[in-house]
Amino acid sequence: MAKKIAAVLTHLFEDVEFTSPKEELEKNGHTVETIGFEAGETVEGKKGNASVTIDKGIDEVSPDDYDALLIPGGYSPDKLRKDERFLKFVRAFANNKPIFSICHAPQLLINAEVVEGKDITSVSQVAIDLKNAGANFLDKEVVKDKSGLISSRTPDDLPAFNKAILESLSE
Repeated sequence: MAKKIAAVLTHLFEDVEFTSPKEELEKNGHTVETIGFEAGETVEGKKGNASVTIDKGIDEVSPDDYDALLIPGGYSPDKLRKDERFLKFVRAFANNKPIFSICHAPQLLINAEVVEGKDITSVSQVAIDLKNAGANFLDKEVVKDKSGLISSRTPDDLPAFNKAILESLSE
């Protein structure tokens, strides 16, 4: 069954950490809707390889409209983590809907206070923050927590990350 995935991002997201999962999801019949500060805003990837027009602004959406949440890394999570609207949106997915987190994405999860007691991975620079937030950090290419949280470290892990995402949506 086709699922609808919310992807939260803003300027300087890690290009391929958005484009690769999005392509795989859409190739498998799922829909990916981008959510940012404002609908219609164009945001650029940090490598300059991706330009994305935001589908919906954070004030226009409800977590109830989505089956899962994708959070690409780069500098985007650090910008989003300061906005209570995004934290509230993320919290609504924790423990009852899948969250797909890669690279620096856990920065947003940490501020939303949804990582305590969860198995998770990330880029190495975020590991200490995850541990301090009470998460069980595992340095593996993909980590699946029983809550539905799927995480990976870097773009090198995208094949395993994408596979795990697709498997979770078919369960």
